[in-house]
Amino acid sequence: MTMQANYEAYAARRKAMEGTHFGPLWLNQEQRYVHPFRIFGNVWYVGDSWVCVHLIDTGDGLLLIDSGNCGATAMLIQAIWEAGFNPADVKWIIHSHGHLDHIGGAVFFKRMFGTKLYLGEPDARMFREKPWISAIQDAYNDGDALFEPDYEIKEGDVLTFGNTTMTFYLVPGHTDGCIAAFFDAHEGDKTVRCGYYGGFGFNTLQKDYLIEIGDPEYKTRQVYLNSLAKVRDQKVELFLGNHCINNDTLGRRQKQLENPDGPTPFLDDQLWKNYLDMKRDDLLKFMADPKNS
Repeated sequence: MTMQANYEAYAARRKAMEGTHFGPLWLNQEQRYVHPFRIFGNVWYVGDSWVCVHLIDTGDGLLLIDSGNCGATAMLIQAIWEAGFNPADVKWIIHSHGHLDHIGGAVFFKRMFGTKLYLGEPDARMFREKPWISAIQDAYNDGDALFEPDYEIKEGDVLTFGNTTMTFYLVPGHTDGCIAAFFDAHEGDKTVRCGYYGGFGFNTLQKDYLIEIGDPEYKTRQVYLNSLAKVRDQKVELFLGNHCINNDTLGRRQKQLENPDGPTPFLDDQLWKNYLDMKRDDLLKFMADPKNS
């Protein structure tokens, strides 16, 4: 194939990508850049306007929750620098689940800085046995790759990273290996309890998708409901989103900018329960709709 033919094939692929469902999310990702900001105490936001990434300064290295979308690692590195930290100090990355929009920086951080990578045990198994469920093939870049985690998170794990101890639960539904995590954040003499839920989307509960992955009876939907109930009553004063839509990350940031000396708008001890209840009710309606059965 000539150079011209190679280019024309490339241009055709790029044009085709523009017309796909996720194509616009992969093109011009810089448009989603969000200047990083402190949420509370040692917890920072370094994600973009779609996919959340949180940074926790543990006093003995940095911890990230998720590593962003495939193709967005440069933005994540910039956000960490802009927040006043060195990306080389990221010692651990906790991945919420094994989809391509949450694991984009994992391989880079591992190879560049020796960062230890964590993932729920069922999703680590999925990477090995059914890697297509990660949707890595939809990254539009054959250079993107899955990773072998340094640690596979199990139900009830209690892990310590510097001054931060996290308790983990498996909350299957969005993927089999979604994790929920709970930990304390500190600001001066004040300590608040943080909660994080690793995936709320119903895209993996659609009937065609479930049939393709081997669940023709749609049992995953009830599994998702059970997961919501499992952690619904955890004490959570600071709800960290998996995507910005979960906790209105950017709306709360705007309130923070408008009243920088006021109380942080991210503290809300009812938001966690209310949001999980809303997802439960939405899922029950989804399941009752005849077109989804």
